Amino acid sequence: MALRLPPLSSLRFFEAAGRHQSFKLAAGELNVTPSAVSHGIVALEKALGVALFVREPRGLSLTPEGADYLTYVSEALSLIAVGTERLPNKQKKRTIAVSCAPTIASRWLLPRLHSYSDRWPNVDVSVDTSRRQVGFPVDGFDFALRMSRSSAADSGWTRLFGEQLVPVCSPSYRDTLCDGNGDIDLRRATLIHVSAASEDWRAWLEKTGTNGIEPGKGLHFDTIQLAFEAAAMGLGVALGRRPLVNRELVSGTLVDLGLEVIVADTAYWLLSSEGTAHRSDLVGFRRWLVREAEAFEGHLAGHLLA
Repeated sequence: MALRLPPLSSLRFFEAAGRHQSFKLAAGELNVTPSAVSHGIVALEKALGVALFVREPRGLSLTPEGADYLTYVSEALSLIAVGTERLPNKQKKRTIAVSCAPTIASRWLLPRLHSYSDRWPNVDVSVDTSRRQVGFPVDGFDFALRMSRSSAADSGWTRLFGEQLVPVCSPSYRDTLCDGNGDIDLRRATLIHVSAASEDWRAWLEKTGTNGIEPGKGLHFDTIQLAFEAAAMGLGVALGRRPLVNRELVSGTLVDLGLEVIVADTAYWLLSSEGTAHRSDLVGFRRWLVREAEAFEGHLAGHLLA
């Protein structure tokens, strides 16, 4: 059965006018006259039998029906644009779009991208670190790296690696925590917390059976990066997260206190959009990323046992 569709050219006029709340601005974007936009929308309203806009001397606004319809039209046109962009085109260099949190992007993904570029020099990689929910395929992303305790009931989720939680601080601050026997007394420390972390000091204290410390007291920051910087400045002890803290531990900016290291319940997952298997560049990128994660987790596990 054929789909019942309104005039498609009028839908472009409607989407632009609804987004701008202006026939004039929509006309400028589409390179047509405001009269053409107005007539196109009138034709669309007649075809639908519904008023989409309220036209007043002070300006233009969507009716409740128009506002509801705009969400569907916008998503449909976005899907068409994304699908068109993903068509094979040998004259255009391919781009793989990845959504990833800022800290894991800068500390784990970016240092490894050169090895991917060496193997696939004709494929560009775009990394977006904005903190927002990703909707496949409307947002145009091919992959997303996210933290979660478990995967969704979806074949598009692949576990990459977990985290280890280890108390860290600056070398000078560590000296202030030593008791008369030279052992670390964590009760002397100011704890540095990451508000957005699903597992933080409370989880570490409970899993290690450490008593006598109030888990909520101390300094609180909204990012892991700020927590690490605060610890490096000697403000307290942060809960380092391997692999994210590896750079500071190697450089000596932060030091491991030698206390118990625990494995976090959360892990990093690779989310793939539908249709990934139909593009060779996406298949190659996914295989490369999974191999990198497997090699890294093997190294991490060896370090934990050492």
